[in-house]
Amino acid sequence: MDITPQIETLRQDLVRAAEVGGLEVQVAAERLLLALEPAVRLALMETLSQAAAEISEQLPGVAIDVRLKGREPAFAVTGAPPEAAHETAAPADEPLDSETDDGVARITLRLPEALKTRAEALAASRGQSLNTWLVAAARAAAHEAPRHQSQAQGRYGLAGKHIRGWAK
Repeated sequence: MDITPQIETLRQDLVRAAEVGGLEVQVAAERLLLALEPAVRLALMETLSQAAAEISEQLPGVAIDVRLKGREPAFAVTGAPPEAAHETAAPADEPLDSETDDGVARITLRLPEALKTRAEALAASRGQSLNTWLVAAARAAAHEAPRHQSQAQGRYGLAGKHIRGWAK
């Protein structure tokens, strides 16, 4: 998706507004435009990412991502076709436990492309979006954490309040 026309329109609007202030204001506006273009591109990318996330939530089994190709955003759609997703998505999207969430936190997760592809395939095979599948994986890992911690303590001889081992 080429966002250059939107940035150019914004530039023209700012130039027209600066004409009212005279030559000094026009020069300052041109300098400001050069500095703001990367920030405007980033803001548009974030807006597109939020829209893609909202659309993905409404389409069970489908994930829409926004990726950069050069300086321009591109949409990547993955997942099962909508007909197949409606049949299997309802049971698969149920939470693993009855925890009530106070809110939802948004994070950026960077994965190697091969791992992301495998995760998308596993999510699609269960009729889930990648986000839903990752949330389920994180919940499962969070429930296993205390067990792994106690095993690690036992391995180093720190079981409970007792210390085992040899002393000289």
